[in-house]
Amino acid sequence: MVAKTFSEEKLMNRLRMRIVPYVMFLYIIAMLDRVNIGFAALEMNKALGISASIFGLLAGIFFITYFFFEVPSNVILHKVGARRWIARILISWGIVTVLIGFAQSATHVGILRALLGAAEAGFYPGIILYFTFWFPAKHMAKTVSLLMCGMALANLIVGPISTLILDNIAWLNMAGWRWLFIMEGIPAIVFGVVTWFVMTDRPEQAKFLTQEEKDWLTAELKHEHEAKLAKMPTTNKWAMFSNFRVWHLSFCYLCYVCALYGLGLWLPQLLRALSKVISNTQIGLITMIPYACGIIAMTLVAKRSDKTLERRYHVAIPLAISAVSLVAVTMTTDLWLSLTFICIATAGIYAFVGTFWTLPNIFLSEGTAAVGIAIINSVGNLGGFCGPFAVGFIKDATGSTTGGMYFLAFFSLLGAFAVLAIPAKHAVTHIKKAV
Repeated sequence: MVAKTFSEEKLMNRLRMRIVPYVMFLYIIAMLDRVNIGFAALEMNKALGISASIFGLLAGIFFITYFFFEVPSNVILHKVGARRWIARILISWGIVTVLIGFAQSATHVGILRALLGAAEAGFYPGIILYFTFWFPAKHMAKTVSLLMCGMALANLIVGPISTLILDNIAWLNMAGWRWLFIMEGIPAIVFGVVTWFVMTDRPEQAKFLTQEEKDWLTAELKHEHEAKLAKMPTTNKWAMFSNFRVWHLSFCYLCYVCALYGLGLWLPQLLRALSKVISNTQIGLITMIPYACGIIAMTLVAKRSDKTLERRYHVAIPLAISAVSLVAVTMTTDLWLSLTFICIATAGIYAFVGTFWTLPNIFLSEGTAAVGIAIINSVGNLGGFCGPFAVGFIKDATGSTTGGMYFLAFFSLLGAFAVLAIPAKHAVTHIKKAV
């Protein structure tokens, strides 16, 4: 190991301040363009004759194409570098988002949502892989949780911004929901170009690090990589398709994503059902509250997990709490009491994810991480189809979202038990070795 004359913690904090805010901003743009359909639905569904089950299908089809393109995308990123590939991802999904604003039917929306999934595929797992190039495993939970704050921040702002556009912009005789997609797609194109110039691929290329810092960080990551290889000797990235732990974690992540998007994409319509008198703009403002709770919960849980180096319970317990809260939502029709339970459920869902991504990094080497992380994320994101579609299908069948909330609660609880099924030695041992 290379000796160091600087504070490791200060270096990690400096790296986070240099790398994470910009990446988090890009993630906010990604989430904005991924979930804005939930707010567009307040006007779009009536304009295009879209039923609840069809809306669930349109919202979720994004994740089907995302699933097929994600692993190839991450492999390409590992080969050509994050800077080039993430720039390409941003520009292509921005263009598709703008085009949704010109859709003339539900079929058009479905085709473009499918293209959006293909265009964005690889962004999130690519960022997780990118972090493994910079941060040792023991610093990952805090780093990923900061990134995931971007998801919550996106949901904090997507409501007010989207509903403000819906209620106030109808230029050129085009409806507000159309301008919502057009105006929210443009930032991805602009910052795709910016990314090409500002992102740095690896520590050894970083002009903002001293040579000593570069040498130490490179050696630390190499040492960690070798330790992982000793634990899992294969360097064949494609062997990840037959790795049991990868599929186990994929299932855990699927359960989380099912609850995340099942609740998130239907939240505006859930609030509208609870109160017919609130406006689109008021709905947008109210949706900020659960995601503020999510940011707080995610940050606190990840910080404690990094401090104790315990992962399983910090991942599983929040998801179990979400399951209970989702059931509780169905037991009241009061707007503010329902919102309280939604806040608790959202906090649990977000607290899960900041720490979850430390688990793959425990046993995946750099060579296998590109495929392993992409498999976990792509398979898991199929929950983004199952959750919204199931809520819509059940609503059309029963006339209520109650059954849909039970469905989401069941998968949340199932995910919690699946995480607890990971042997404790696989969730702690390697991280301790890396300290």
